[in-house]
Amino acid sequence: MNSVHVHDLGLIAFDEAYALQRDTVTRIQNGTGQDTLYLLEHSHVVTKGRNAGDSTLVAGTELLKQRGVTLVETDRGGDVTYHGPGQLVGYPIIELETDRRDIRRYVYDVEEVLIRTLDGFSIKAHRDPVHRGVWVDDRKIASVGIRISRWVTSHGFALNVNTDLSFFSLIVPCGIEGCRMTSIANELGNQVDMQQVKDAIVDVFADVFGRAPVVSNSTRGIGHA
Repeated sequence: MNSVHVHDLGLIAFDEAYALQRDTVTRIQNGTGQDTLYLLEHSHVVTKGRNAGDSTLVAGTELLKQRGVTLVETDRGGDVTYHGPGQLVGYPIIELETDRRDIRRYVYDVEEVLIRTLDGFSIKAHRDPVHRGVWVDDRKIASVGIRISRWVTSHGFALNVNTDLSFFSLIVPCGIEGCRMTSIANELGNQVDMQQVKDAIVDVFADVFGRAPVVSNSTRGIGHA
């Protein structure tokens, strides 16, 4: 069984995590890197994907500044979303095996990781037939936005755990008019232990993708297990 090296980056600025992603992708493509799953929380940031339109950003520059939110354009797919403390972000940087080189299947599998993880917290989540991501009834609890280059994945998912959902009012989440966001804490009525969610994600990710997790002892760096 192939392994995946898991690094908990803690709270980290988007630009720093983005640089780690790009470096890891390059190393894997060059044959010198190893499959990696980064788990982290971002400082307040709104990210725009390749499909994002100007109308999906509700807040102006001044309001974003007042709320302490930076705005970043990225090379992932999808529209606009928010990241911040209390939200668990996962960046799988893995080379897909020949029999898994299907973009739709990869997105489906990432959603499956989230759905199974939420089930472990007694939250029944599902896919939407029109919009990507993971939903609880008509409320979106997790977003998925990816990039695949030479069959090496980057970017990934954002799962609202203890997220301050008021920040989503700054945008049209994922470009979906009227989209209602939720979180694990919102669904359960109480805050949850982020470490428990991380541990659950690692276990389910290993099962869905058939990889043995190697958990790093450090919170920074690449390839130090």
